[in-house]
Amino acid sequence: MRWQRKSSLVLALSLFIALLVWSQMGMYIVHLIFGVNVKVNFFKFCISLFRENTLYYFIVITFLNSLVAYAILITLIKITQQFVLSRRFKTRLMSLRNINLTARVIQQFKPMNQNIIVIDHNQAMAFTVGFRRPLVVLSSELIEMLDHSELEAVIEHESFHQSHHDSLKIFMLQLISQSLWFIPITKWTYHNYKLMSELLADEYAIKKTGSELGLGSALLKLIKKGFSDNPTPVLVYFTDGVVNYRLQQLVDPGHDIPVRLGTTSIVISIYVLLLFMGMIIMAIT
Repeated sequence: MRWQRKSSLVLALSLFIALLVWSQMGMYIVHLIFGVNVKVNFFKFCISLFRENTLYYFIVITFLNSLVAYAILITLIKITQQFVLSRRFKTRLMSLRNINLTARVIQQFKPMNQNIIVIDHNQAMAFTVGFRRPLVVLSSELIEMLDHSELEAVIEHESFHQSHHDSLKIFMLQLISQSLWFIPITKWTYHNYKLMSELLADEYAIKKTGSELGLGSALLKLIKKGFSDNPTPVLVYFTDGVVNYRLQQLVDPGHDIPVRLGTTSIVISIYVLLLFMGMIIMAIT
């Protein structure tokens, strides 16, 4: 799959930046709370450049402390929210589960993982939810709307997300982009991994079904249904131009889809990371 390497690099880049910055923040917090003498720390080194009890010293320490506090708070808040909402959402899904339709889908399509349910709902939906044991969710309206080949393609698409734990990866990238907002490249990795994961899932579905027709027809039906019933949850999957790239890949699989980072974002991100790593090196030497 031609997007596999790019998506892995994007994910690794974001995780590397997060590990680097969060580890420095952690050491700085340990220094503030417990008084541990941390020699190699970006935040401590920044403060040491200014004379104590001066205006610049006060401004810098206030800014850095606010930055660290925001990153910690937004991380804790988002993780807590996700945990609470996920439990509520799964409970709601189970209350809507159609046991007969679920059994029929599993028997007909024999998905690689039987952690799949069909819910009674009047809107066409297909998505994967959950981190530890991802669950593929289909709606009764979707099953009624799609024919056998189209439904098979959708199930294979979602099975790819399920087996690769894309829900967890995308949440992690979103968390990194929000807590490390001052490094714009983290936002880029979040949005582009979402795009690449959809393209990879499409490639997998096409490979498993042996044709682009089922997936392409299902996408067009969902788009038509979404815009005719606006607003509807299905439109969530077609934001940020993702559907345009997916359709383009179906029409011309060999055409390379540009995944570029804006010049301003590149400059800011490189400047911040160079400053960050430069001060760590200065602290070491």
